[in-house]
Amino acid sequence: MATPNAFSVAAVKLLIVEDQTMVRELLGIACRQVLPKAVARACGSARGALEECAREAPDLVLLDLMLPDGDGLALLPEIFARAPRAKVIALSSHIDEVMLHRAMGSRVHGIIDKNEQPIKVLGEAIATVLGGGQYLSSAVQRLRASLRADPNAFDKILSEREQEALRLIGEGLSNEEVAAQLGISANTVKNHRLNIMAKLGIHSTPQLIRYAIEKGFTRVHEGRSLWRSEKGG
Repeated sequence: MATPNAFSVAAVKLLIVEDQTMVRELLGIACRQVLPKAVARACGSARGALEECAREAPDLVLLDLMLPDGDGLALLPEIFARAPRAKVIALSSHIDEVMLHRAMGSRVHGIIDKNEQPIKVLGEAIATVLGGGQYLSSAVQRLRASLRADPNAFDKILSEREQEALRLIGEGLSNEEVAAQLGISANTVKNHRLNIMAKLGIHSTPQLIRYAIEKGFTRVHEGRSLWRSEKGG
């Protein structure tokens, strides 16, 4: 595995995407310790991230997944379109099952849970991904192992269409509203709802909404599902 010193002589082009000013500045300080010759830029929004990537393609992106104007993971295709060679380390203060499932299915090169990790983990992650590897912080590794061991994990028992429906049901939408979002009939949505509840052993819509929130399909504080921007909703 590469060490941070292996990159200290290189002028790595770094982009930090983090909406909290203090956290953004602390990340910049930490990165300069690992990559003293890095050319660092920073922004606090999804729009800013795309503008910065278009201005000059970064080698390394530290990407907060919860931005005020968008979902970090949904940004990845556009980031890579502008910076095909970029390495991306995802940062989040809350890694739930759905977010991890999506992240592992994306081209992200590293995932760090900001809540549980000391700052030195950032150096380890940077060294690993710039060296061609993938980095998962310890909290993320534990969650991934738990999902792999769980025979009833949502991605093992629910189809992609059922997961799409659950994202919208979790917002409290009616069958008719979900049908309009997915371009299917309300009766088909009703059948999806019943099938999902049967597979999960859930017996009421309030319980189903609670499941969607707990697993990460729906963000209560945003009042919407993060996945909708990826599905064109």
